Amino acid sequence: MSIRGKFTEHPASVDETYFEHMRFAAGMSAKLLKAAWCCAIHAVMPWRHCTTGSTAIKEMHAVVTAGARADAPTEAAA
Repeated sequence: MSIRGKFTEHPASVDETYFEHMRFAAGMSAKLLKAAWCCAIHAVMPWRHCTTGSTAIKEMHAVVTAGARADAPTEAAA
């Protein structure tokens, strides 16, 4: 596979350009970091952020499994 293919094959499989995919992945990363931080706070103070982490996971799952992303092969299968 060419070097260009390494950067474009997967984004194309979910009907995105490289930069669209980068923006999406970076946004998901930010949401995961926020959820992780809330879960860490919840571990120490159980009355705080009781559902923040699970809500974030459910919302991200709905986005990732919608449309072209649901039809794309997983990394493990590729």
